[in-house]
Amino acid sequence: MRTRRLELVAMTLPLVEAELVSSAQLGVHLEATVPPAWPPGEYDRDALEFFRRKFVEEGRSELDWCSFYVIAREHEGMQRVLVAAAGYHGPPDDAGDIELGYSVVEDARGRGYAIETVLALIENALASPIVKRVVANTSDANPASIAVLEKCGFVRKRGVGEPDSIRFERMK
Repeated sequence: MRTRRLELVAMTLPLVEAELVSSAQLGVHLEATVPPAWPPGEYDRDALEFFRRKFVEEGRSELDWCSFYVIAREHEGMQRVLVAAAGYHGPPDDAGDIELGYSVVEDARGRGYAIETVLALIENALASPIVKRVVANTSDANPASIAVLEKCGFVRKRGVGEPDSIRFERMK
């Protein structure tokens, strides 16, 4: 997927394996600079191991409804810089709900990358006839995430989800 400033590169088994070796190895495969603060947020080694197992168990190099490496094509005068990880938490459920998540590297925050990424993921998901609603979860402790979701047209749903979590929804 491409947006005005970003390229969302689908996670593949070779990319995950490169990242498990080192950020530098990932950068070579993505042809992008990987910032020292990589990986962002909850996207960590445990998540990478989970994705790797999923690829191996399913015997595929790519997964449907996957995660993406988000690359800014131009960032502060540099070409192709990895700025975020984002994607879906799996395929849509039987009700047609699909959950998305995202995490932007700290030094790339405040530039609209999260909004641009979330809008691309929404558009991609809602283009599928089986997706009826896009959902995202965050907490009151993350006001930046709440602002992104609200700017992207999500509506807060009270009393839904985990006790410390706020569920946001966007309908088709």
